[in-house]
Amino acid sequence: MGRQHIRNGIVSIVRQETSQDRHVPLHPELKAVLDPLPLDDLTFLVTAQSKPFSPAGFTNWFRDVPREAGLPNRASPHGLRKATRRRLAEAGCTPHEIMAISGHRSPAEVTRSTAEAGGKGFV
Repeated sequence: MGRQHIRNGIVSIVRQETSQDRHVPLHPELKAVLDPLPLDDLTFLVTAQSKPFSPAGFTNWFRDVPREAGLPNRASPHGLRKATRRRLAEAGCTPHEIMAISGHRSPAEVTRSTAEAGGKGFV
């Protein structure tokens, strides 16, 4: 993902697993992190060799970083996506709003993964 995926404050991507288009508002805090990045790179996150990550390479990198920082060895991109769904539920998003962001096809999938929201949003 890079600047070419952001237009008028909306991040537009195609979800690899389902080939679905996703259009998500760019959060102001993420915008503040992205704005100072170089304008000439088409990818926000790159390898040590300044190349885009392959899907497997990104997963491996994502798992290595917490370990190198001395954090618990449980991090994965899937866990980050699940945490995002939980936080959206805690913020009061409906199952359909979360589905529109996550690309899930059924409310049951979203409800199952956001049960930890503890009564906030929906359970």
